Amino acid sequence: MSKIVVIGSSNTDMVIKADRLPAPGETIIGKQFMMTPGGKGANQAVAATRMGGAVSFIAKTGNDLFGRQSVELYKSEGIGTEYIFSDTENPSGVALISVDDQGENCILVAPGANGTLSVKDIEKAKKEIESADIMLIQLEIPIETVEYAVKIAFEKGVKVVLNPAPARSLSTNLLKSIDIITPNKNEAELLTGIHVRDSASARKAADSLHEKGVKTVIITLGSKGALIRENGEYHEIKAQKVKAVDTTAAGDTFCGTLCVGLSEGMTIVEAVKLACKACAITVTRMGAQASIPFRRDIS
Repeated sequence: MSKIVVIGSSNTDMVIKADRLPAPGETIIGKQFMMTPGGKGANQAVAATRMGGAVSFIAKTGNDLFGRQSVELYKSEGIGTEYIFSDTENPSGVALISVDDQGENCILVAPGANGTLSVKDIEKAKKEIESADIMLIQLEIPIETVEYAVKIAFEKGVKVVLNPAPARSLSTNLLKSIDIITPNKNEAELLTGIHVRDSASARKAADSLHEKGVKTVIITLGSKGALIRENGEYHEIKAQKVKAVDTTAAGDTFCGTLCVGLSEGMTIVEAVKLACKACAITVTRMGAQASIPFRRDIS
């Protein structure tokens, strides 16, 4: 089985469901409250594992209850945790998430130990990265750490998948080392300056990212599915129609599932179709990791 290494953030999510999201200065009485493990890196590692992937996770937590609970949960999922480092000075990451009755959310993150995952930490995990077939990484950790990890993977011929979230500008040198990039429409707009509003504009944004050096571009479009640009060809993959209750972790489910599909030898189109099916299940459930499906859930 191909090996997937996920590098990224580990958080504890505190989620409140309400009729609508509050305006600045406004207090709203919410409905459900739940506290679940989250963080883009952790969500993607869990998604890939539940889809049947062989996954190890490189991350950093605080030496606190949240951090210890998270590591135990990852172990119970079957994720390799040898390179989850502990920060004795900073708390584990926490995210405060509000979700409205349409399933849309807003998220405030206190990175804590995620912000101290360093180049030195990545150096300790260098052999783990070099022995992988696919490396999946996001941007909830320091950018210099991302760049160093990508450099290691690129030089060893490990396939690099970058989920450019949260959105930020990226260097051309980094983009040239990326095999697959998976922005949503907002992230694609920030990276290219092109407002993604339809298929034509999504294609222009994908072309722009390819021109910056990325080999394959997948722009996720929520309920409209995803656009793939590979080898000069475009593929539009439709999303399944479902009633969304919470979009938290949908993108992470997509990325983790995509990597598993590719690790199994699927074409990019086949892998994206599988990822869209997994996302459709995720958005019908509350929470981050609590909402991520298993492979047996996908028909």
